[in-house]
Amino acid sequence: MKVIVHVDGGARGNPGPAAAAAVLSTPDGEILEEASRYLGAVTNNVAEYQALLLGLERAKALGASEVEVINDSELVAKQVKGLYKVRHEAMRELHKQAKVALSPFERWSIRSVPRAQNAHADSLVNSQLDQQRVTAR
Repeated sequence: MKVIVHVDGGARGNPGPAAAAAVLSTPDGEILEEASRYLGAVTNNVAEYQALLLGLERAKALGASEVEVINDSELVAKQVKGLYKVRHEAMRELHKQAKVALSPFERWSIRSVPRAQNAHADSLVNSQLDQQRVTAR
């Protein structure tokens, strides 16, 4: 079963309060699941990797054999594909975790798109951050 996994991570400040989100759907666009998670204070790049890990975790739980990951982070997409080196020490562990999380899938792909084409996952990130801000008051 192929699952399309839209993921997004964002931080308000860099580092700052951050969240990760994933929207999983069929290739026809039927939404299977939405997930989001508050991350605490981390950088935007860490949030993007955490979103990828969240999406892959949920795809595996749904029984996907193939995933097409779509995000709005060119850096993460190109690092996972091996086109960019992972230079930052803190990112190396997240990159390693992402590669391990991709390994159970028979096939996988990852690509970046403009933020507007990833609006659903982006809105989940912002909702999670807004909810956290209200809770913290």
